Amino acid sequence: MSRALGVIPARWASSRFPGKILHPLCGRPLLHWVIARARRARRLSQVLVATDDERIRASAAAAGVEAVMTSPVHASGTDRVAEAARGRGADIVVNIQGDEPLIEPALIDALVEALTAGAWEMATAAAPITDEAAARNPSVVKVVRAADEAGLYFSRAPIPHIRDRASDSSFPPDVYWRHIGIYAYRAPFLERFVAAPPSRLERLEKLEQLRALEMGARIRVLAVSGGGVGVDTPEDVRAAEAALRAAGLA
Repeated sequence: MSRALGVIPARWASSRFPGKILHPLCGRPLLHWVIARARRARRLSQVLVATDDERIRASAAAAGVEAVMTSPVHASGTDRVAEAARGRGADIVVNIQGDEPLIEPALIDALVEALTAGAWEMATAAAPITDEAAARNPSVVKVVRAADEAGLYFSRAPIPHIRDRASDSSFPPDVYWRHIGIYAYRAPFLERFVAAPPSRLERLEKLEQLRALEMGARIRVLAVSGGGVGVDTPEDVRAAEAALRAAGLA
């Protein structure tokens, strides 16, 4: 069986919400909710936090997990994840976003299983988009999948474009998919990925998964029913707390 490592990249700086990783949700730091959910995944042999901030390291330790102090100059969370995973003997590394307090353990397991079972370099997820505004919102990343669930392209634009759609027609179901920002990597490919420079498409769209596609990687995109609850701004805290209570977790 492949050994899978879960890594939560966590930094203090955030342009829209500095310190959000330790902001309390229902009395517990956001990071602790993510750790608790990740530790419920059956296919992870270990969960780590990757950070460059002593406050976050201490909070991770209080939650009972190891925090790896990584370089403060990393350009992305993926670079931080790769550094933390080195020398751990993992076959698969899962990058678990630190701002998703209700991340589904079953999704983490499904991503690990997707890499274990098939010839994929990466695995991620997507959920149906059900309204026009989200499809056209550049902050909502869209993905087009092949019949075998391979990711064909990721974009901030509403893809695919429906050429013959009437301007007054209803919103089409099962056409647009929102990318969910969780990734599982085969460990050797993760090292190749972070060693490669940002690609042209990546620079244009500001989407690093396009680097993987331009490198020729096969990315499996699993379908999920919901998009999760992320904490990006202070205004998101109330909604996240309501979701935790509705799920019976707080």
